[in-house]
Amino acid sequence: MRETFRVLRAVQADGRTTAVVEQATLDDLSPGEVVIRACYSDVNYKDALAATGRNGIIREFPRVPGIDVAGVVESSTDPRFCGGDPVLVTGHEFGTGHDGGFAEYVRAPAEWVVRLPDGLRLYEAMALGTAGFTVALCVKRLEENGQRPEQGPIAVTGATGGVGSIAIDVLSRLGYSVTAITGKSADGDYLRMLGAAEVLNRHSIAYGTQPLDRPIWAGAIDNVGGELLAWLTRTVKPWGNVCAVGLAGGTGLNATVLPFILRGIALLGVTASNCVPEWREGLWRRLAADLKPRHLAAMIKREVTLDELPAVFDAMLAGTLTGRTVVRIAEP
Repeated sequence: MRETFRVLRAVQADGRTTAVVEQATLDDLSPGEVVIRACYSDVNYKDALAATGRNGIIREFPRVPGIDVAGVVESSTDPRFCGGDPVLVTGHEFGTGHDGGFAEYVRAPAEWVVRLPDGLRLYEAMALGTAGFTVALCVKRLEENGQRPEQGPIAVTGATGGVGSIAIDVLSRLGYSVTAITGKSADGDYLRMLGAAEVLNRHSIAYGTQPLDRPIWAGAIDNVGGELLAWLTRTVKPWGNVCAVGLAGGTGLNATVLPFILRGIALLGVTASNCVPEWREGLWRRLAADLKPRHLAAMIKREVTLDELPAVFDAMLAGTLTGRTVVRIAEP
């Protein structure tokens, strides 16, 4: 291992947060039993917020953002891991309260480290990342709450983003009829290629003011929040489920109890960062098997280096990106 290596840090000066590539040593990083030579990371909406100082995602500076990483173990004081083991880290406080994956070497608590499952390459693990893991959590919660393909169509909002793209592919693979809801109507062919049976422009939706609307969906995965999530609760069929996973459209929820007490719908919260520990490895095994997207390669729209990340953050926050961004740090 080199004495110094490159990291991308979020730093603050004069009340302004910027992301800069610097040299660091292992002692500069947050503590942990496992040192990983990073090969790949990815970019999530949370990464863009963290690296630009938005929403208080990072509370102590400087910090290495990057909520995901995949690589090989360099060293470990925990007997569960040996040098050369292919592993990944997602969730917990990685990249927010603990130095994360935008670095050539990372250090993490052993409990956060997941052995790469058979059937998945390090590159694919980061093509999925927290976005893919979030979809796996959504599927688990939907299935456990009785959701089945024969009940009718599933709506996916924020359809061109990472979670949305993966959700469309995975749900269609499982036999669901998926309606992709997006503000980017020009990407209709891309969404249909992933498996969407229909594409609905969110700008054409008449939200209305009634507490209950005509039931349309058997269920939904919502990446947007705000007005769109409230509309979904009003338009889900009796005993349908809505997974809430995002806030790109706002954190508010102006809804009534009527869909819950008259139609028996369920609003299921999904958080990848503090997932029940017992679920994590099993869900990654499913992402390497029955939940592995069929069109994962087509979802990867760009590969970038650490130096190119700041421009990606700006584009993601501006809502101009489609699909997944993989960060290439080093070859396996």
